[in-house]
Amino acid sequence: MTSTPTATWTLSGFGDEIDPDPKVQVAVLLALGASHIEVRSAWGVNVVELSDAQLADLKEILDGSGMKVSAVASPIGKVDIGLPADHEVIRLRRIIEVAKALDTGYIRIFSYFRGADQTPEEIRDAVMDRMALLATEAEAAGVVLVHENEKDIYGDTPERVLDLLETVNSPALRAAWDNANFVQVGVKPFTDAYAMLRPYLVYLQVKDAIAGSGEVVPTGAGDGELRETLTALCRDGYTGFASLEPHLAAQHELGGFSGPEAFGEAARAFRTVTDAIGVKLA
Repeated sequence: MTSTPTATWTLSGFGDEIDPDPKVQVAVLLALGASHIEVRSAWGVNVVELSDAQLADLKEILDGSGMKVSAVASPIGKVDIGLPADHEVIRLRRIIEVAKALDTGYIRIFSYFRGADQTPEEIRDAVMDRMALLATEAEAAGVVLVHENEKDIYGDTPERVLDLLETVNSPALRAAWDNANFVQVGVKPFTDAYAMLRPYLVYLQVKDAIAGSGEVVPTGAGDGELRETLTALCRDGYTGFASLEPHLAAQHELGGFSGPEAFGEAARAFRTVTDAIGVKLA
C-alpha cells in the first residue's frame, strides 16, 4: 500500500549510463517518466571535451524532446592532487560554458585523488586551496558546484566532506549525496552521515551498494540505507533532483554504464521506494 504523496522530486538520470547516443538517452529517460537528464558525456565524448558544434547539436536534441538538464556531471577534481591548481580551474571555465549552454546551474565535481604514499591529512591544505579557487570561479559565474563523495578522493568520508564544505565556506559549493559511494568506503550513509551533511545536501544521486564487496545494486537491494535516507529527505522537505546513476553493468574511473534494460530496472526499484514513502517523481 502506498501513501499519499507528501513531496515532489524531479527525476533525472545520467544519460550516458543508457547509451552513448543522446537521442537514445533521452528516449529512455522520457519512457521512465524523467523530465531531466544529467549530462556526463554524449557520443562517447566527456562534457569537458565537447566541441562547440557538439554542444549545439546536443542542445538541439534536448530542446526538441523537451528534456531539461539537471546538472553537468563534470570530471573536475577527479585528478591527482599533484597537478597544478590552474589545471582544474581552466577546465572548470569550459564546464561553466557547457552548463550555461545547457541551461543548468549545477556542476558535479570531486575533491582530488592522492598519491599511493599520501594520507588524506597530507593533501588537505592543497585540496582546500584548490577547492576554494573552484568555488570562487563558480560564485562569479552564478553556478553551484555539487561535490560528490566519490571513494578515494579527499572528500570520501562524511567527516572530510564536512571539513571541505565548512572550510571553503562558499554558497557555490554544496553536497551531492551518493549512498553507494559511502557504502564503498565503509560508511553507513544514513546512520553515520545524514545528520552531519543534510544542511549542505542539495542534490541526490541514486544508487545502492553491498557492504564488503562494494557491488552496486538497485535501490533497496544493498546496504546503503536508501529507504531511511529517502524517508528523512521527504520529511525534511527536500524538493530537488533525484538523479539515477545505476552503474549496474560497468564502473570505471570517469563513471559507469548500465544499458537501457538495467537502467530501467534501477528506475523502477527507485520508484517503488518513493511511491511507498509518499514521494512523487516528476
